[in-house]
Parts: sequence; C-alpha cells; structure tokens
Amino acid sequence: MDNSPDWTLYRSFLAVAETGSLSAAARALHLSQPTLGRHITDLAAALQVTLFTRTARGLMLTDAGAAMVPPACQMRDAAAALALLAAGHEGSLQGTVRLTASRAVSHYLLPRMLADLRLQEPGIEIELVPSDSTENLLFREADIALRMYRPTQPDVVTRHLCDLPIAIYGAKTFLDRHGRPQDAAALLALDFVGFDRDDLLLRMMAMLGVTRRREDFKTRCDDQLVYWNLVRAGCGIGAAQRVIGDGDPLLERIADFVTLPPLPVWLTAPEALRQNPRIRRVLDHLAAEFRALG
Repeated sequence: MDNSPDWTLYRSFLAVAETGSLSAAARALHLSQPTLGRHITDLAAALQVTLFTRTARGLMLTDAGAAMVPPACQMRDAAAALALLAAGHEGSLQGTVRLTASRAVSHYLLPRMLADLRLQEPGIEIELVPSDSTENLLFREADIALRMYRPTQPDVVTRHLCDLPIAIYGAKTFLDRHGRPQDAAALLALDFVGFDRDDLLLRMMAMLGVTRRREDFKTRCDDQLVYWNLVRAGCGIGAAQRVIGDGDPLLERIADFVTLPPLPVWLTAPEALRQNPRIRRVLDHLAAEFRALG
C-alpha cells in the first residue's frame, strides 16, 4: 500500500513556505492554525526531515525544506490541472460558479446582472469575490474573472466585451460652493480626490499633459468604493465610469471638454472550463449584459 504523504500536507507546506507563518498560511487555506500545524508535523514525520526552523521573523525553510519547494509546486500545478480537466467535463447546469471582479464593478454593476441570472438559472449558485487583486484562475481561485485590462495569463480564454466611458464628477454641493469649470484652467484649480499609493491617476493626468504629485491631492484613498464616496461627500472631484456616475443623484458630470480613455472590460476563464455548461451560461450572460452597457 502507498504510504506517501497526502497532497493536502504538501499544500499546507507550500502555504507556510510562501507566507512564512502558520497563522498566515491557515488564513490563506481557510484552515485552523492547529490543523495547519498538524499538517506540517505529519509531513515532516512522514519524510523524516525538518522542514522549518523558527526564527524571530517567523518560520524559515531548512535546506531540506527549500529543496522540496520546486517539486511541491509541480504537484500543485498538476493537482490544479486535474481539477480543471474534471470540472471542464461536468455536464450539468447545477452547481457553483466562482466569479471575481473589481470592488466597484461588484458593488455597482454585478448585483442586478446576477439577480437576473439567478431568476433564469436557479440551479446555478454564484460566489462573488470582490477584489482589486489578480486571482489565479488556473488554481480555481475563481472560475471567471472580469478584468479592466487584457489578461496575459496562459491557458485562459478572453473576450473583450466593451469599453466603458469615463467622465469627471463632482458632488452638487461641492460644485455649488466652488463653481462648475468651463475650461481646463478652472478644472485644475479645483480639489481632486486622489489615490494614495496607486499612481494610476497621476499617469492618466500625465497622458493629458498635466503634471501632478501625490501631495497635490489633499484627500487620498486607494480603495475604489471609499474613493467614490469621498467624491460623493464633496471632498473633491474625481473620475468614474459613466454608467455609475450618471445614475448618482448626488453627483453631476462636469468638464465634458476633457476626453478620458475608456475602461476596457475583459471576460476571462480557464480554457479547460469554457465548455462546462454552467460556466458557459454565466460567461454568455455577463457578455450580453456588459455589451449592452458599452
């Protein structure tokens, strides 16, 4: 009988190797810390090697543990590929689809779309992951991703759905106090809500020939939803998708003399999953909904 360690133990080992602590690895794998610790102990006992040493900065790989990381990564890739192949051959519309999108899209655009889908396909369960980070589709962190850039990850299929127009908005109360700009000079004299560590806004302004520093924005935030609510509260003006801004009664679109680059919307899924009936159904539904917005 094969007594080699279970893949679950290697998965826990990789999580600790990548995060440097039991607590962080447990959070990443949605396990309890004692369970994670037991996995590491069981794997070390089965292999008869010491995998980690404890330091003031966390857990550090031993030479034996470091040598195990590359083949363990290969095991993880193989396990992910097998799971994708199996899921790709499922033939039912029943089951779960895990979808990830930016926090703003998840908050403002997807709820109605997903409600319509649930009415049409009650057997499909949706797990929505609002995230501004890039989930790995090949490791089933998500089945489908909506991206605002063209994905370059290998072994995925992508569809460009539309380009969402972007405009500049200000709270009506803010504009009543400071005026509605009629030219570029008046626009640039107004306070902008800026990003904190993200340099996207600085780069966009540079494309328009305007040089600004982070410190020029007196209110700054990288969280998309909080940023938008700062604009709505009158902390300054800011840019957003017109499909969101035009429907907000607190806001007014301004400076139509400025042309901002649109926001592309890409729909992507692993190649191995695109023939799965429920994945295909959600892909087609989202494609139709977003193309109607473009």
